Amino acid sequence: MGGKKPTIDDVAALAGVARVTVSRVLNGNPNVRDSVRDRVFKAVEMLGYTVNMQARSLAGGRMHVLALVVESDVESEPNSYYQSGLELGALRACTEAGIQLVVQTVSERAAEGRAKILGLVAARGCEGLILTPPFSDDLELIDSLNSLGFPVSCISPGRAASTRANGVRIDEESAGHELALHLLGLGHRRFGYLRGLAGHLSAEDRFEGFKRALARAGLDPSAYRAEQGNFTFRSGVELAQALLTADDRPTALVCANDDMAVGALFSAHRIGLDIPGDVSIVGFDDTPISEIIWPPLTTIHHPIKTLGYTAARMLVERIKGGGNDPRTEIVPHRLVVRDTSGPAGPLRQQ
Repeated sequence: MGGKKPTIDDVAALAGVARVTVSRVLNGNPNVRDSVRDRVFKAVEMLGYTVNMQARSLAGGRMHVLALVVESDVESEPNSYYQSGLELGALRACTEAGIQLVVQTVSERAAEGRAKILGLVAARGCEGLILTPPFSDDLELIDSLNSLGFPVSCISPGRAASTRANGVRIDEESAGHELALHLLGLGHRRFGYLRGLAGHLSAEDRFEGFKRALARAGLDPSAYRAEQGNFTFRSGVELAQALLTADDRPTALVCANDDMAVGALFSAHRIGLDIPGDVSIVGFDDTPISEIIWPPLTTIHHPIKTLGYTAARMLVERIKGGGNDPRTEIVPHRLVVRDTSGPAGPLRQQ
C-alpha cells in the first residue's frame, strides 16, 4: 500500500468483489450472502479501512449515531478488555447498519452521571443508547429514557431492568454454578470468592450460582470466605494476599473476572504457592490475558464482543420500528478448563 490510506477499491480487490458490493455490506444491505459479507469484513480488518462518516453524512444529509455508555472511574484502573470487547462488537453491528458509534464514558460515582447521560439525549447527540453495567441496571435512568420515547439497549441487565428495556446477557447464575461444580468435582471443599463491583447485579448472579452449587453439595456457608472486590487487578492482588496467607487458606479461589484472577495469581506466585498444586484459581470472562498468563487461566468464556454486537443490532432494529416490547436475548457461555485448576491436595481437606 506504500503507506497510503486504504480505499473502498482496495477492500473490493482484496475481498474479490465489486466496489458496489463493499458499499452494500458497509451500508447494511441485507441482500448480500453471508460468505461475501464475511470476506468484505475480513478485508476491512486486514487493511484497517475506515468509513469516512463525515462524507457519508454530507451525501445522505444526516449522520446516524448510537452511543455506547460505559462506566469510567478515574480513581481506579480500567478493566483490561471488557470495554474494548463491547466496543468492537457494537462497532461491527453499526458498520453493518451504516451508522456511527460513539463511546461516552461516565463515572457512576459522579452526582451528575445520570444527568450527563440524559444531557446527551437532550442534545440529540445520538439516536439510541447502549447501556453497560451498572447503568444497565439503573431503573430510574431507564424509566426516564422510556418516558422520552428514547431507544435503549442494555448489556447484562438484571431481572428488573429486563422488564423495562431490550437487553442481552449470558445466564450468569448458571455460569457461576458450572464454575463451582468444576471445582467441587476436583475435590475442593474450602473456597475463597473475590466478588465484583458492588451493585453489579450480573456479577452477583454469578456468586448466587456458586453458592447454589455448594449448597447442593451439602456444604454450608462456612465452606467459603467472600471478599468484595471491584473487578481490578489491584483488588485481586490485595484480597488474594489476605486469603492465601491465612491459616485456613482456601484450596480454590474463585474470582468474578479475569483481571482479579490474574491479580490473585500474582499474589500466589509472590507467596510461593504452587498453582494448582497448593491452590486452584479460576476467573470469569475468558479475556485475552487468560491465555497468556502463567499458568493459563481456567475461566468462563463470556462472549463480550457478541454482547456488544447483539445490543447494537437490537437497538438498530428498535430504531427502525422493530417493536417496543422489551425482550432479552441469552447468548451461550462455556467453561474453559486450562492449567490453574486441579485436584485438591488431600492434606488441605482436613
